[in-house]
Amino acid sequence: MEDAYRIIDCYLMIRLPEEIDHASCTEISRRADHMLLDNRVSHVVFDFSDTRFMDSSGVGVLAGRYKKISCFGGKVYAIHADSRIRKILRMSGLEKIVEIMDQEGQDDKSYERGI
Repeated sequence: MEDAYRIIDCYLMIRLPEEIDHASCTEISRRADHMLLDNRVSHVVFDFSDTRFMDSSGVGVLAGRYKKISCFGGKVYAIHADSRIRKILRMSGLEKIVEIMDQEGQDDKSYERGI
């Protein structure tokens, strides 16, 4: 999972594991925070390509990184989220603070409207 955290331009890219639960969230938060402090990062991108399960601990990880990056004007993005993960993001209210992107790079709301 060493290559799961990368800096591309001003973006911290985090490729999330298959299961995001209490056991994995401490390490995800620790590594993300370390990279936010040590690098010139303006935005955080959570890549859900491999993720099949996320509980409320995962919601907390995204909300926590939003809190840290938004005070500097940054944004948090979610990419490659399947329908179950998208539902969790919507139900938790994270869609208000995290931009959910589809595979073509459109935000989720414009995708649903067919734009």
